[in-house]
Amino acid sequence: MRLLSRLCLPTGLFGLWLVTAPVFAQQATTKPAATPPKTTTAPAASKAAPSSSKTTTTASPSTKPTATPTKTAAPAKTTTTPAATTSGSKAATTAPTTKASSAPATSSTKAGATTTPTTTPAKPAAPRPAAPAKPQPPLPANLGSSDPNMRYQNGKTLIDQGRYDLALQELLPITPPAMQFVRGPEAAYLYAVAASRAKKWAEAEQMLNLLRTEYSKWPGLSDALFLQGQVSFEQSDADNALQTLTEIPAGQLETERAAMKATYLPRVKDKVLFQSLVQKYPQDAAVARTYAGKLITDGWYTDADKAQLDQLITQFSLDRTRYTPRPKAAKKSSYNVAVLLPFEFADKSWETRRKNQFVTDLYAGLRLAQDSLQREGRPVQLFAYDTGADTTQLKQILALPELASMDMIIGPIYKSGSKLLARYAQQRQIICINPLSQDGDLVLDNGWHYLFEPSTTTQAKQTAQFAFNTFTSRTAVVLYEGTKDETAFGQAYKTTYEALGGKVQTLRRIDSETDESLPASLADVDLKTAGHLVVASDSRKIGPYILKLLQTQNLRVPIITEASWLDNPRVSLGQLDARDVYFIHPKYLDRTAPGVRRFRQLYMQQQNLPPSVFAFTGFELLYYFGQQLHQYGPNFQQNLAASGPVSGALFQGIGYPAGAHDNQYVPFTKLEHLELEVLNPVGLR
Repeated sequence: MRLLSRLCLPTGLFGLWLVTAPVFAQQATTKPAATPPKTTTAPAASKAAPSSSKTTTTASPSTKPTATPTKTAAPAKTTTTPAATTSGSKAATTAPTTKASSAPATSSTKAGATTTPTTTPAKPAAPRPAAPAKPQPPLPANLGSSDPNMRYQNGKTLIDQGRYDLALQELLPITPPAMQFVRGPEAAYLYAVAASRAKKWAEAEQMLNLLRTEYSKWPGLSDALFLQGQVSFEQSDADNALQTLTEIPAGQLETERAAMKATYLPRVKDKVLFQSLVQKYPQDAAVARTYAGKLITDGWYTDADKAQLDQLITQFSLDRTRYTPRPKAAKKSSYNVAVLLPFEFADKSWETRRKNQFVTDLYAGLRLAQDSLQREGRPVQLFAYDTGADTTQLKQILALPELASMDMIIGPIYKSGSKLLARYAQQRQIICINPLSQDGDLVLDNGWHYLFEPSTTTQAKQTAQFAFNTFTSRTAVVLYEGTKDETAFGQAYKTTYEALGGKVQTLRRIDSETDESLPASLADVDLKTAGHLVVASDSRKIGPYILKLLQTQNLRVPIITEASWLDNPRVSLGQLDARDVYFIHPKYLDRTAPGVRRFRQLYMQQQNLPPSVFAFTGFELLYYFGQQLHQYGPNFQQNLAASGPVSGALFQGIGYPAGAHDNQYVPFTKLEHLELEVLNPVGLR
């Protein structure tokens, strides 16, 4: 049985448990070609509205970064040909005389102005035949048998096959002591294993509690305690996890316990919580070593921590040279910010430029924020680097000595590059901000990496809290699509809502793109007794189906869903207004707010087109974190953790309280008389 306890651990624990393309960045020039236009005006400083200035900088990967004020070219006159520099800086290419374009192309290129390719397209390779689908193993015989031994064997087989939900159904009836099944303890343990592998942590914990209380004499109890330690860690209850692990008899699973602590303790991001763990477990070397490491590498250290750090080094014989804090970075009058984005200047095709429009928009928003900060006396210099579409150019950029001198890094976009930069930022102790990702896994175990967006898991947790506070009925039905993000949302919602005291009656995966799937998936779902319905799907088919289903059944159950429903042409605003439909709306913008209106006006003056959500994102990101740099210096993690969400310059709010590394504020909106209202404004959460 011990082997099974280890199988549910995360991957990595016990094995279960510029080639030749130019790197973009160069010194600012008088008239750089293909540049997102530098602002000459910007929103007013009040409410962080963009403001005007004449600060525009780019960086060279082959020279020490410099910043030169400049005025950019008009947005409509774009080119795809690299421009020569006036400062003598050479672009980093294999040919030393080749110079790179100094900024991304503007978004207002006239129709017909694209460059005609001069090379003959390569003949496409013949498509490879698709690999045959791997056949699913047959289901065990006699599922739902009245013979407990048969159900027990079926449960083991289903776990081996990865069919965890079926395993739970098969094992649950034979776990209660009233069944007097001789293998009841083993069945309960296997149930907890299956629930853990399915990441149904609440179900796993409930069964493990039953196992510990009702089968306290079971010889395999150490394995159950070990698994419960992991379950507690996964539910962010490090205190209970450590307490549970201490109950395992001495000499048992020592190596495994140490590995589990090494995996999960670095994920504790709240310094105050970690200090309490150090006090409660003063003899735990893993706790002491991880906390000392966080003081040094995660920016937690202050002068007040000196005595405790010295005591930990002495008590646990830690390497003093490794755990000696670096001198605190001094505050400066101006800060250097690297921007690592896939501009893809080497590819001049119209298709690539159109595909990368969001990158151009994002960068243009950053430039507007730079101008606003400059006007307020908080200058930042932007140094843009073209990471390309893969990690090859990014690796070249990370090898540049000048990058280590940056005070903050923004980017990159893609997940593989984000992982590379996260490691670099932690090693060099430079805060990096991912502008678009909602993958919370990217910022695990790294005190120098932040997401500008709220992660999918955070959105689920905040939604569950909102529902618990809003609805008097404590029952819910949760539907989610089969994507990674929406699956994570559904599971996190259930865990959080039930931890608060609610009950998710049904947690159901759906496939909205298959016409036959929706009726089949919802045929046995009881919506009449549900206090509210959560739909984690942006499919254009799900909204009309759900609304019609509720109308057919004459039900008024409240719905919580994604804001994309508002843009669904198959659903009218009148339909949404007539029902209690609540929207998870991280990117909500109040178009009537003065700052938003001013930003839109200035952006259109500079770019000749309305700003996209990416332009708004670029501005908000740099304006917020640029303020943090000037207020606290480049190591601002603790100051960020000590403050709650605040109103954004353009968006509704932003904040990283209690050591969070993704934005913890998620707006919820609802239509009232066809006008969207924010139901949880900052300050009223």
